[in-house]
Amino acid sequence: MSPDRAQSPRSGGPPPGADRELVRGWCEREVQQELPGLGLMSATVEVQLKGSLTGASSPAVLARLREHSNRWRGARAVNVRQEAIPAAYRVFFRHIGLDPDISRTPIEAAVLERMIDGGFLSEGLLADILTIALIDTAVPVWALDSDTVNGPLGIRLSRTEERLGRNAEGPSLGGGRLVVADADSALAILFGEPAPGHEPTAGTRRLALFAVQVAGVPALHVEEALWACRFALTDAGG
Repeated sequence: MSPDRAQSPRSGGPPPGADRELVRGWCEREVQQELPGLGLMSATVEVQLKGSLTGASSPAVLARLREHSNRWRGARAVNVRQEAIPAAYRVFFRHIGLDPDISRTPIEAAVLERMIDGGFLSEGLLADILTIALIDTAVPVWALDSDTVNGPLGIRLSRTEERLGRNAEGPSLGGGRLVVADADSALAILFGEPAPGHEPTAGTRRLALFAVQVAGVPALHVEEALWACRFALTDAGG
């Protein structure tokens, strides 16, 4: 990765050498062989906010949500699945046995909610930043509390009798499910929300952001989605 490849259209690109802050995740050999092109990229972000990470969004973030609400109307929202990157996620969903018309891809789910709600509604600063990055790039980004992560993130199959997260009362996964994991535990089902106890809270001060890439999605868009979140968090911190 190079700095100019990781540029964000709204930020002017990351500072020199910042590409090294994006980490390519590992992928279990069996998964890589079965699903070529599947990958994960992550970045650690120091949170320096005057307010709460999960509190109300800044005026600038709210303005971006309104801007996107105005852009995503009618025909564009209906036809989003035909665009190249959303189509790649649809193909991947079918490949792993999910019907994307029922279990919707992240970008299609977000656009459908916009149509139902009449706009992209604010759900708090971090949630809004992740939504904006998704709408800008069609690449989904998730956030974990970095202090609950042990080692680099990657993708593997869940183990027999494994639970989601490190809480003894976490839901049972069973074997053979695609999960995002660290060195110790499954932290999220692939394309699902973080396990309880690993999600960011109001007091989180370091985030582990990660984005999932599938075949047909250029690395540039994955990098851009992560950088969009980093810059938005930096701007929110003043």
